[in-house]
Amino acid sequence: MNQDQELRQKAINRVEEYRDIVNLDPYRLHYHIMPPVGLLNDPNGFIQWKGVYHLFYQWMPFKTGHGAKLWGHYSSTDLVNWRHEEIALTPSDWFDKNGCYSGSAIAENDVLHLFYTGNVRDGEGNRETYQCLAVSKDGISFEKQGVVARLPKGYTAHFRDPKVWKKSGSWYMVLGAQTEKLEGRAVLFQSDNLKDWQFLGDITGSNTDQLGEFGYMWECPDMFELDGKDVLIVCPQGLEAEEMLYQNVYQSGYFVGELNEQKPGFTHGDFEELDRGFDFYAPQTTKDESGRRILVAWMGVPDQDEQSQPTIQHQWVHCMTLPRELHLQNDKIVQKPVAELRTLRQNEKRAAISLNQGTEKLDIVQPDKTELFISPQLIEDSFEISFRGAARLIYNKADGIITLERNSYVDERTEARHCRLHELRDLNIFLDASAIEIFVNGGEEVFTARYFPYPGNNDVWISARKEIIVNVTSWTVA
Repeated sequence: MNQDQELRQKAINRVEEYRDIVNLDPYRLHYHIMPPVGLLNDPNGFIQWKGVYHLFYQWMPFKTGHGAKLWGHYSSTDLVNWRHEEIALTPSDWFDKNGCYSGSAIAENDVLHLFYTGNVRDGEGNRETYQCLAVSKDGISFEKQGVVARLPKGYTAHFRDPKVWKKSGSWYMVLGAQTEKLEGRAVLFQSDNLKDWQFLGDITGSNTDQLGEFGYMWECPDMFELDGKDVLIVCPQGLEAEEMLYQNVYQSGYFVGELNEQKPGFTHGDFEELDRGFDFYAPQTTKDESGRRILVAWMGVPDQDEQSQPTIQHQWVHCMTLPRELHLQNDKIVQKPVAELRTLRQNEKRAAISLNQGTEKLDIVQPDKTELFISPQLIEDSFEISFRGAARLIYNKADGIITLERNSYVDERTEARHCRLHELRDLNIFLDASAIEIFVNGGEEVFTARYFPYPGNNDVWISARKEIIVNVTSWTVA
């Protein structure tokens, strides 16, 4: 048995060994993607191919910490029901022996291609990085093709996460990078055959003509066209918090502009955060066969107290966001839950709630798997929704601020994330056993978070400081 086979069998054994412990966790999710065991992080290789959606992910099945990652694999025909497939990639070759790091997928000539970063470390911990390729004719079993691009001069080995696309007959690859001056950058490669890649240079980054100091490393870039403009999603590390902005350890956001592949360069506007919540990182998009641009992200953040999460004792940690359809409105990305999620709706209930300095409990059958749609008709001052005693959504009309609070899973103290609104028109809220996603005003703003209610606390309350009238529709997510 070779190293690849040994790792695969070891992972299978680990899943079987801890299956009962994992499934006994009251925080195990009902309709979000999560690992069978161990740690899940970045979504990888998100693509629809031959009618099937494939979502690969960074997976450490052998512990709930980080290490030499594998590529786990889910597939779905409807973005709702997901099947866990066999492992796609293992760190079993000289060019990826310390981790098959993040990357992307494209289809060409009836073959599925996975591009990923091979991570290598020597005995002293010094890092080497290689951009690698694996291919498959069935979308399940992959054959590694080895290294296709190496580290250019002027950059550290923090050089990773290839996202590949085709334009005007050429293939392009954007990567996250760090210069030798410790500046975060997005860089571009080009290829005619997917195997021989030419380095073109930076397209934007920290301490460039368009940006001042803006992070020491940029991870997980994604470049695509959306509603007639080019969008670069990226995860800068090293941003300092500014009032309501950049409150997490690392950030995820985007620039809107125009990419010039020939020079190369990316002319763009300001950086905008994609999500206002506590747990959102490494988003990746794909354009599906119907032409939609769909995003999935890791519901977590690196180095952000992940080992304090209560699921650790049940031998698993982290999950993915729900798939979101993207559009561009006035150079701002709007995110909406994909329409397929509506097929999960059962037991619809409607209520018109009128309060004046009061509190009312919402009639929800199973708040650990519920979707809510709330449409305010009148808000005189402010109101609050309390979710199972573990999170609160607060809207203050006078200040134009909406706030998500939660009880910290580290020390139970209240922590908060905020953003400004011109008005509050509607809320679409997805509650899972230990996850909450809140889409504000049709997805103009989104708050994503893990939260951990005490088992048995199933109450969802709405309260008002003065008069409010709201319409509430709820569904059980089956």
